Amino acid sequence: MKIRNQRDFGAGIMFIVVGAFFAIIATQYRMGTAAKMGPGYFPFWLGVLMAFIGLLLLFNSLSKKTEEEKMPKWDFKIMLWITGSVVLYGILLPTMGFIVAIFALVLASASVSHDFGWKGTALNAVFLVGFTYLAFVKGLGLTFPLFPFFMN
Repeated sequence: MKIRNQRDFGAGIMFIVVGAFFAIIATQYRMGTAAKMGPGYFPFWLGVLMAFIGLLLLFNSLSKKTEEEKMPKWDFKIMLWITGSVVLYGILLPTMGFIVAIFALVLASASVSHDFGWKGTALNAVFLVGFTYLAFVKGLGLTFPLFPFFMN
């Protein structure tokens, strides 16, 4: 069989590996049932679903109907930049609060993309701050520092 779409093939392998990893790790926790879920139930089934989606992607990449596509070269600079923005978020969160940390994350990670302008990036950051506030602080009741330490 010939790999017709290398991008989907690579994504399928990645989904299978990550999904299987989380499903295997989740088996070390109590599973419970669908009615009374244990801590391993959701990550296990999410990992299984992710591996299944990866399997579908992998088989689809081998299909004769699939458009041929080569795998682009990896841009390690972009990968490091995005990983660094996530690390920056983790460093900024305790002292500067999640509003500043999310803005830094979005601005830093979007700065390496040629597809996003500053207006769209700023709008995305504002939306993400609002969404995370409503979901995690108001909805789930988690206590994150909202503002920088000097404003509390």
